[in-house]
Amino acid sequence: MPAIPASDDLAHCRVLVVEDEYFLADDVARILSARGAEVVGPVGTLSEAEELARSRPLDAALLDINLKGEFTYRVADILRDRNVSVVFTTGYGPCFIPPPYAHVPVWKKHTEVRDLVALLRAACPMARA
Repeated sequence: MPAIPASDDLAHCRVLVVEDEYFLADDVARILSARGAEVVGPVGTLSEAEELARSRPLDAALLDINLKGEFTYRVADILRDRNVSVVFTTGYGPCFIPPPYAHVPVWKKHTEVRDLVALLRAACPMARA
C-alpha cells in the first residue's frame, strides 16, 4: 500500500478498524494515524469488533465485510444504532452486499488510499475540512 503524506485531515475522528488481514490492518491503521485519526483496533475477529462497537466512543468504522467466513453486518447494525458512520471494505464486488446495506460506502481493498481517507472524512463529522 503506497504511503500518503501525513496531515491532520482526520483529526478528532475516532475510527474503529476491523480487518482480518494483518498486514492490511496494520497499514490502514498507520495511514489513518498519520492523517490524525485516533485508531481503535485494529481487530480481526467478530467478537472483538462487536465488543468495541458497543463499548468505545467512535465517530466512524472501517469494517471488512468478511472476517474468516463471518460477516460484520451485526457490527454495522450496532454502530448504526449508535449513530456511528460505517465504511465497508471488501475484495468482493457490490453484488455481495445485501440490499439493507447497499447505501454504505465501500472501499475496495488494495485500491487508492486517498479514496479511503476521503470516505472516512465524509463519514466523520469531526474531521477537519
